[in-house]
Amino acid sequence: MKNLLINISIAIVAAGSLASCSLDKEVDLTYTSDQVYGKFENTRGALAHLYTYLPDAFSGYNDGQFLGASRDCMTDNCVSFWNVHRYHSIQSGSYDATNHWFASTYWTNDIKGIREANTFMLYANKDVVGNAAKSGDDNHLYDRWMAEARFMRAMLEFDLIGYFGAVPIEDHVLTNAEAASMTRTPAPEALQWVANECDTIINSGALPFRYSNENENWGHINGAAVYALKSRALLYLASPLNNPTNDKSLWQKAADAALAFIKANQQSSNPYRLYTTTPSNPDENYYKCFASTPHLNQELILSRSEWSTRVIEQFNAPCGFTGSLEADGRNNPTENLIECYETKNGKFIDEDPTYDPQNPYENRDPRLDQTILHQGSIWGDPQQSEQRAVNVTYGSDNTDYSALHGGTTTGYYSKKFTYNISFKYPTDNLHACPIFRYAEILLNAAEALNEAGHTDEAYQYVNQVRARVGMPAYKGMTQDQLRERIQNERRIEFAFEDMRFFDARRWKLYDKQTASSETSLPIRKQIYHLYSVQVTPDAATKYTIVPNSMHATYAFQTPKDYYFPVPDETYKKCPSLGQNAGWELTSNK
Repeated sequence: MKNLLINISIAIVAAGSLASCSLDKEVDLTYTSDQVYGKFENTRGALAHLYTYLPDAFSGYNDGQFLGASRDCMTDNCVSFWNVHRYHSIQSGSYDATNHWFASTYWTNDIKGIREANTFMLYANKDVVGNAAKSGDDNHLYDRWMAEARFMRAMLEFDLIGYFGAVPIEDHVLTNAEAASMTRTPAPEALQWVANECDTIINSGALPFRYSNENENWGHINGAAVYALKSRALLYLASPLNNPTNDKSLWQKAADAALAFIKANQQSSNPYRLYTTTPSNPDENYYKCFASTPHLNQELILSRSEWSTRVIEQFNAPCGFTGSLEADGRNNPTENLIECYETKNGKFIDEDPTYDPQNPYENRDPRLDQTILHQGSIWGDPQQSEQRAVNVTYGSDNTDYSALHGGTTTGYYSKKFTYNISFKYPTDNLHACPIFRYAEILLNAAEALNEAGHTDEAYQYVNQVRARVGMPAYKGMTQDQLRERIQNERRIEFAFEDMRFFDARRWKLYDKQTASSETSLPIRKQIYHLYSVQVTPDAATKYTIVPNSMHATYAFQTPKDYYFPVPDETYKKCPSLGQNAGWELTSNK
């Protein structure tokens, strides 16, 4: 991605009408289409600019005041310490359609990116770009660039579907009349459209599954990313939110899409694989996938552009680590998430008699210690004499519990993506947030095969993910039992990667229980109540589970909160778009 983003300063000129339901001014009229697309470098810059619209789970870290935490703070996985973060309004249910920051921001970003993609596909000039047959990655370059732009459009439509359900499918540059009377395509049809677009790109042969020169083309859309998007789109289409009759044929199509990726990958001269250290160490493999080698990482199919920064460490590390950089620790994983990690016996803690609640982090799935910083975790740069045990106790010696700008409301901090830097002498490190990685393809295959009725075939794929961290293989389960395990596996494997928000909704978890009915369930199964651990070292019971002090409950109204509202200003300009269920009374005030 670094190479691609050299020329993004070119102003992009949108084709057709400037009349828009969502954007008052979406272009800079300084440049004409001939000026942009009449030159090779300018066209390349226009393509590069499209990449800036890709979904980015790290985007909030650019705004420490209002967003400096993981977007898992919009779920039951995590709570933000900082009380002015916008995520609180999602967890408390206090947004309406007139003030929904996330709806306005995500809708605007995706629609604008879709329109830039359509503009690129309309104006990019084959004679300027060149489309000669060449050896190497620039073979038929115009066709390749058009395929990249087409993927961007499909990716952004998919992102809209996840947040808004029904969406306008803009597959061309809109006329004035079309822009003024947009309608939305229902989510199931829109997801199928995304999958069909992926098929068109794959069948064109314009994109190699992987580039021969990965170093030069790292971050560019390749054929593997297209297969991955199709796999995710069809998985979402088959899920209860979009498949209320549980049509098994949709699950089979989702399984076929994941298996098609796996087959193409096996035939590749440079196949994707789960990241492992050399030599492989189950106690390090997972963590180092995200905080060691994001560049040319063989598990990452597509990621956002690489970012050299220390702000992720600032907002994730425990608040007691200070120096010239002060750790704020605003990402607080919930006890709900922690209790999803099995024991090393492959059992949930409420089902394993060897589990000791007063030694809760012993003999657990290695991903717990590779994802979460908890009481007693060893952290800090040993080279600068900063290494020590994390202390989140409530007593007088509570180094990491609370500070002016940070702390933990749950007893936990997030370790994933967080380098163990010196806070006395901080340095920047390379970060890359995955959009697609190989572990997802394996778990997509496992879930879809199990739901399609092929439980015996599903084990091999989920077990590959577990084997990376030395967890025992699954076997001999019913379909329902394996479903629970796969859903749990996705929750811990993809923690802080923007997956939980969508998974919980597509599985319709909120329809399966209520705030009152769930209190008898294990904490790992509760979705309306959020919990913390209280660590009191001098008490007979050192670890006590308590309601979270910031959000004791997660507010969710069915069906309203399955989707964001169409932004109010957009709805007022284009009432033909309609409004999502449950948000109508807060629109058009």
